Amino acid sequence: MTEKKILRLGDDRTGAGGQPLPFAPAVRAGDFVFISGQVAMKENGEIEAGGIESQTRKTMENLIAALALANCTLDDVAKVGVWLDDPRDFWTFNRVYASYFPNGGPARSTVRSQIMVDAKVEIDAVVYKPLG
Repeated sequence: MTEKKILRLGDDRTGAGGQPLPFAPAVRAGDFVFISGQVAMKENGEIEAGGIESQTRKTMENLIAALALANCTLDDVAKVGVWLDDPRDFWTFNRVYASYFPNGGPARSTVRSQIMVDAKVEIDAVVYKPLG
């Protein structure tokens, strides 16, 4: 019988003020990888300054870094969830987001929601990458 387990990846990060973040950026469960919501957080725990363009780019960079923890890339992403703080940012967000998926993107849901930190966008992902 195959042992089933959940592998948490990169769960030693800290946020603003060095406070530990109580979640893993990536979790592998069999052939699936789940990427926690990524925002435009810089290495020092602060949110990237600027508007939706710069925050979308930083959020996508953070998503790519979280994917790398599980040896995945944007090509492995099956579904993303997007939360935008301001619906007026949708078209600009969409333009920047599309630049990361030149051959078409994964399935996606996009909603307007007040985000828990002072960010304009948050993105999570479900990835399918079979083991072995």
